[in-house]
Amino acid sequence: MTEPVLVMAFNRPDNLAVLIDRLREVRPERVFVAVDGPRSDRPDEAERVQACRDLTASIDWDAEVQTLFQDTNLGCGRGVTTAISWFFSQVERGIILEDDTIPDPSFFGFCTELLDRYADDERVFAISGCNVVPRTRLAAPGDPYRFSQVPVVWGWATWRRSWAQHRLDGTGWHRELPPQVLLRRTGYSVPAAAYWATEFELTARGDVDTWDWQLVCAAMTSGQLVATSNTNLVDNIGYGGDATHTVQGASRLAPATSIAMPMRSVPVVVDRMADSWASKHHYGAKLLTTIDRVRKYAMSSRGRKP
Repeated sequence: MTEPVLVMAFNRPDNLAVLIDRLREVRPERVFVAVDGPRSDRPDEAERVQACRDLTASIDWDAEVQTLFQDTNLGCGRGVTTAISWFFSQVERGIILEDDTIPDPSFFGFCTELLDRYADDERVFAISGCNVVPRTRLAAPGDPYRFSQVPVVWGWATWRRSWAQHRLDGTGWHRELPPQVLLRRTGYSVPAAAYWATEFELTARGDVDTWDWQLVCAAMTSGQLVATSNTNLVDNIGYGGDATHTVQGASRLAPATSIAMPMRSVPVVVDRMADSWASKHHYGAKLLTTIDRVRKYAMSSRGRKP
């Protein structure tokens, strides 16, 4: 497999070992591995971080392997942003996997085919192999993929041209994405607009340490779309107490299955039916939560903890 792959890890060697085993099945020719550093207040973490670094030696097929190991902990936002920027400083396009995302082998062909197809299409922002929407809520369930406004980053791919739009510092997001544009991007859903406005503001204020909401903001600002598989191609094994964000519950994704290729092209138009379902049921942007979202937004914009 010729598509470059970035693997991002931190302190979960068991998860990383599973992902490397999956990569061994498709044998990518270029593998980039980024591992964040241990936190100074977690004395037991250095050993687990080192175990992740050591696992790069288990990439035993004929591949060019490059590593980026941080001495100190950069955190979720800066750590992931630094890793992806390092990746795209060396490649024009590629596949991005965190250590808890285990894709079906067909995911790699899915990404490669669509990276080829939309390489020069400025309407397309990224490719996502993770589908959070049931088939009954897809506008065209017989299509191999659809287009969404929101990138789901549990197994995704993109181009350098798209990543160049990402800004870790979200300050001033509302000037680039004014209310009328945000409302249009969310299908004129007030709960969805309130949800994303709140998440963007909380991130900009530093109340949430992340990087992916800034990616959503970049896609919404540009109006570019994400080619998203209508079949879930990725398992998320990262739920649990040692996760950064998915610390409770269990993944509600359908089990990963394969997708047939080559795939027919579909119109580059948002599947509003699917996006509406994901907004309500995956992200929780419902009418009853809108008032609470507005309150959080107002408090955060005044510099207070929500």
